[in-house]
Amino acid sequence: MSDTLAINAEPSGIPIPARYFAAMAILIGIFMGALDTSIVNVALPTIAKELDATPAAIIWVVNAYHVASAATMITFAAVGAVFSYRRVYCIGLAVFTLTSIGCAVANDLWTLVAFRSLQGFSYAAMVSIGIGMYRKIYPPELLGSILGINALIVALGTVAGPTLGGIIVSTLGWPWLFLINVPFGVAALYLGLRNLPADEGSGARLDLSSIGFSVLAIGFVVIAIDQAGRWDNGIVWTLLACGAVLATVFLRRQRRLDAPLLPLDIFASKRFSFAAAASLAAFSAQGISFVALPFLFQSVYGYSAIQSALLFTPWPVVVTVAAPLSGRLSDKINATLLSTIGVGIFALGLFLIASMDHAHDVTDILWRLGLCGLGFGFFQAPNNKEMLSNVARARSGAASGVLATARTLGQSLGAAVVAVVLSGVASQLFASGKVGQMQTALWIAGAIAMASCCLSLVRIHR
Repeated sequence: MSDTLAINAEPSGIPIPARYFAAMAILIGIFMGALDTSIVNVALPTIAKELDATPAAIIWVVNAYHVASAATMITFAAVGAVFSYRRVYCIGLAVFTLTSIGCAVANDLWTLVAFRSLQGFSYAAMVSIGIGMYRKIYPPELLGSILGINALIVALGTVAGPTLGGIIVSTLGWPWLFLINVPFGVAALYLGLRNLPADEGSGARLDLSSIGFSVLAIGFVVIAIDQAGRWDNGIVWTLLACGAVLATVFLRRQRRLDAPLLPLDIFASKRFSFAAAASLAAFSAQGISFVALPFLFQSVYGYSAIQSALLFTPWPVVVTVAAPLSGRLSDKINATLLSTIGVGIFALGLFLIASMDHAHDVTDILWRLGLCGLGFGFFQAPNNKEMLSNVARARSGAASGVLATARTLGQSLGAAVVAVVLSGVASQLFASGKVGQMQTALWIAGAIAMASCCLSLVRIHR
């Protein structure tokens, strides 16, 4: 390991072993952030009881983290470009670790919500620029490989959250859901300070108005999406309208600025734009399935919660194999072709699950979910590489911010679709009435995944 606190990045990446330690610093941070998106969910009833909170209020322990991170990813990508990606990432990592302690010692609901908001901001600081930093750490011919490992880490963090959360709550108590981050955060910060490549930042002036428009626009939209299914509530429509207006103002302002918060020139690359749209659609389909499948298994098929968790296992297990493999292959084979085939397989798996009837065997579920994992694993890393490789090196941070925002918004939209279906709106589309609500959601997920496949397919001919 280098004795210096920073290593100068070269186009060919940084030397070994510093390269591996730098990547580890990013992977640990991204894993912690992904884990904290879902680890708390299973503990909400316990936390509500101990903090004397209502069910309607306790959900803000989840929503605060979600809204804060989604609303500020583009902002932190720009902040990193101005003040140094390394500096902003390490500060985000330090704040995430400290606010984890704050969450653990909170003795009332709104203190916990406040610390969860700060935790969400710091997660945004890490994830919005972490992926873009791989271009400084790894040479171009190995970029796909590290993105495959990154996709694996995100999948493991997201899927492991509920299981790990249940174990921790039942054995150690809910504060340890947050304290578990501390040793990992300290280790990652040490590795990051010693090994992440140095960069000075552009020193450009940040446009505070753009930050305000961006944060409020995305924040309003995410909060409105979280209320999906309550379309009779005027507040939801007001939030959506305000978000749309602010987004329009934000984009128009970016065109006029010499140093925009979001450099719109990255969208001049059609390959980047289509890859971003494909990512948004694919994560929407994933978000639908992650919410709908537990309902399908337990409410429709009658499996227990533990059985449902076991039935879901093939998806993340196959992703752990497929994501690194697809990443390595994308360094040798056309990344667009791989991601198109992957999301097509993902769509097929969703259609096969949606078409199952009650007369099924457990193996029918297992291999279908394995197929979904195979497809999604082969989509994510090559698609991410396609996004990063089709913007200028100086725009890697902005591309990383767009990628992270597409993932977060996609997952939010997916959950919103299920909420709408549960409200009975979408199920009216099926006049026969023979298709249940969760099957309806999965058919929609399959259709959205096919849309992602079409968006990806367009790039092959460009």
